Amino acid sequence: MSTSMSTETMTARPVTWFEVHTGDPERARSFYGEVFGWAFTPEVPGYDLIGMGDAAPIGGGMASTGPAHTPMTVFSVQVPDVSAALEAVVAAGGSIVAPLQEAPNGLAFAYIADPDGSTLGIWTPPPA
Repeated sequence: MSTSMSTETMTARPVTWFEVHTGDPERARSFYGEVFGWAFTPEVPGYDLIGMGDAAPIGGGMASTGPAHTPMTVFSVQVPDVSAALEAVVAAGGSIVAPLQEAPNGLAFAYIADPDGSTLGIWTPPPA
């Protein structure tokens, strides 16, 4: 396995979030609600948080992408610094699908593609 980081500087970069991107959010809410018992709470227009009620968040969201985009499910990797991770993605042969964005609370995220074109997210939580 080749990596540009030494094992001394590596920290865990776990998959900590997922998103369902859909052009038909009503149909998706119905499907996932019926199959898995998921509940959906609007967060901002076009984006719902996914959970199992107040007592059981499951670390996911559903984005209404509109009918022009390909529906997909995306997993997101938590990284210490989104900007640094974007540089590493490009250096390793990947590409940036959606550039760094920052939420008002400081949460930073971007979407990338690996060299084969598979899309995934990277994100850093807001400062404590």
